[in-house]
Amino acid sequence: MVEHGFRKAGVEGSSPSVGFVSIEEKYNSLQQILRSLGTAVVAYSGGVDSTFLLKAAVETLGKENVLACIATGPSLPKDQYEQAVRLAGQIDATLQSVESDEMADTKFTKNAADRCFHCKSHLFKMLLDIAKEKGFKAVIYGNNYDDNADYRPGSRAAQAFGIHAPLMDALLTKPDIRELSRRFGLPTADLPASPCLASRLPYGLDITAERLSQVEQAESFLRELGLTEFRVRHHGNLARIEVKPQHFAAVTSEPNKTTIVERFKAIGFTFVCVDLQGFRSGALNEALSESQKQST
Repeated sequence: MVEHGFRKAGVEGSSPSVGFVSIEEKYNSLQQILRSLGTAVVAYSGGVDSTFLLKAAVETLGKENVLACIATGPSLPKDQYEQAVRLAGQIDATLQSVESDEMADTKFTKNAADRCFHCKSHLFKMLLDIAKEKGFKAVIYGNNYDDNADYRPGSRAAQAFGIHAPLMDALLTKPDIRELSRRFGLPTADLPASPCLASRLPYGLDITAERLSQVEQAESFLRELGLTEFRVRHHGNLARIEVKPQHFAAVTSEPNKTTIVERFKAIGFTFVCVDLQGFRSGALNEALSESQKQST
């Protein structure tokens, strides 16, 4: 349990609070929410938020009352899946892999602005069926309080299916979750965000297993070069690399520049460029109008 060593919000080293609610109070609120649910299936990906939620659920409810479910498929990088399996073992959580089926849905593969709604709908339907079959009372997922500020059609799917977001309800922000993860000793505390591979394709470009694989290979190669926070956006025959401005030289200077171009062309891209705006999460949402966002 993490019930000692907390620092009050506003003190150096602690994360920002919402409405002057301390990080201790937020964690206690999270535990109360989890206890009110009793038993839960956790939508688990191995990322910062879902890993912390899984750890908190196991600590609060007990291993026997928690089931982590991870969806496998072309949208989840293989190395992320393997890492998620290892993390679940470290947490001592029961883990079940489920085969995702969103690639069979043209509402997903056509990649309109509501793509995430359809993807999450498939996932949540499966998890609700598992919860019913195995006698778990709730399905929970790792949206946090900061997610309110971004375009998140997946959140609308959660609301439609009655999926709980305990981190959001407890007002836990991303910095809060990273800080609490450190105190739990979770290796995900400083892990960069890593949304599904489909998020690398601009809206309107069909999602295919081949394109998802190209992104996975390209990003895996950049990690081998030592980069940690970046994206490879797939624009058909063009790969657009987003890195933080201070890391531009890592991809534009020799010998990395030539190595990256050669590798990306071998993967199947014709052109390779670096986005001068640098890395930013959710960059492809910049092309959406407000009416498009409101329609999903």
